[in-house]
Amino acid sequence: MNYILFDGPVRENLLPFTFTRPVAEIRIGIMTIKEKWEAYLDHTVSYLTEEYLSHKFPLVLTAENVFIDGSILPDAKLLKAIENLKTLQVLKRGDTVIAYKSDTANTDNNWERFETIDYNDEFFQIRYTWDIFSKNGKALQDDFDFLTKGRKSQPISKTNSIIHPERIFLEEGAKVEYSILNATDGPIYIGKNAEIWEGSLVRGGLALCDNAIVKMGGKLYGATTIGPYSKVCGEVSNSVIFGYSSKGHEGYLGNAVLGEWCNIGADSNNSNLKNNYAKVRLWNYATEKFEQTGLQFCGLMMGDHSKTAINTMFNTGTVIGVNSNIYVPGFPRNFVPSFSWGGASGFSTYMPQKAFEAAKVMMARRGVEFNEMDADILDHVFEITKKWRNY
Repeated sequence: MNYILFDGPVRENLLPFTFTRPVAEIRIGIMTIKEKWEAYLDHTVSYLTEEYLSHKFPLVLTAENVFIDGSILPDAKLLKAIENLKTLQVLKRGDTVIAYKSDTANTDNNWERFETIDYNDEFFQIRYTWDIFSKNGKALQDDFDFLTKGRKSQPISKTNSIIHPERIFLEEGAKVEYSILNATDGPIYIGKNAEIWEGSLVRGGLALCDNAIVKMGGKLYGATTIGPYSKVCGEVSNSVIFGYSSKGHEGYLGNAVLGEWCNIGADSNNSNLKNNYAKVRLWNYATEKFEQTGLQFCGLMMGDHSKTAINTMFNTGTVIGVNSNIYVPGFPRNFVPSFSWGGASGFSTYMPQKAFEAAKVMMARRGVEFNEMDADILDHVFEITKKWRNY
C-alpha cells in the first residue's frame, strides 16, 4: 500500500514552520511526524503539500493510496484502524478527517464517494505552534518507548552522576562525560554520535538527536528536544529545536520552538512568562491577529534561517518569521515578519539574495548544500509574506 501524509486544515496555524516544510516534517519528541509514521507503518511515505514545496517534498501516487493527516501522530490503535480501511472509506472523529483510502492515482477527496468510519478513541494531534513544545513531553515519552523497546543502551560513562539509569538511553557513538543526568521526570535519549560535554546538568525529558551537542555547562530540562546537528548551551527549558540550529552560548530559551538553520547569539534571552502572570497571546497567521494560547508559559517561535545578534531580548509570546535577522538592542515587537532586518528601533526588508548568501555559508559549514529548490521555496515565502512587511 502507498501512504501519503497530507497537510490538512491546520497547516496555516502552524506557520511560520510550515512556510518551509510539510506539516509532517515538524519534529516533536525524538522524531519528525513523518519518521514516526514510517516507523509504525514500516513503509516509506510521501507528501501532499503546497505546490511550491512539492519539488523538495514530492508526492508519490499509485493505483490505490492511503492519505493520512500529517498533523496527527501515530499510535497502535490508530495504526490498526487505518490499516483496516477499505477502498473508498474515510476515517473520521467528528469533523476531523484522520485518513482515507482512495481508488485512483490522484488526490481525489470527494467525500460523497466515501463511506465514513467513525473513530471513537483519542488521538495525538498538533494543531497550533505552541502544541509543539507544550505536548513535547508526551511525544518524547512515546518515541522513547517505541525506539528503545527490546534494545539495550550503550554503556554510560562512570564519570557521570545518574538518577534512574533505566530511563536513559545512549545510541551508538553517543558520548556523555562528567555530567548529571536525572531521568526522574522524563526519559533521556542521546542519539547517534551526539555529545553532552563536561559539567552539564540534564533533567529529563530530553531528546538529544543524532550528532547534536550540548556544550560545557549546559542546563536542559523540560521536556526539551535538540534536533540533529544542533548545538546548545546555557539554559533551555521545554523547547524544541528542529535541527541544524545553534544556541551555542549562555542565555535562556524557554517554552520555545526554533526551526532549522537558526542561530541565537550569545547571551540572548526570551521571556516565557508575563509580568502580570496572564495567559499568553501569540500571532496566528491564519487569522492574522494575536490569538489566546491558554498557556501561562509561552516564549519564542522562530522560523527557519532566522538569527539574532548577541544580547538580543524577546518578549513573552514572540513570533519570528523565516529568514529574519534581529540585531538591534532592545525588545523587538512580538511579531516580526519573514525577511526582516533590524530590531527594536525598526526594521527594513532583508532581501533574498543577501539572505541566501548567509544561508549558503551556514549550511556549507554543516556539509549541506543550499540548492535551487531551497532558493525557490524561500523566494516564494518572500513573496507571500510581503503583506506583513510595511517597510
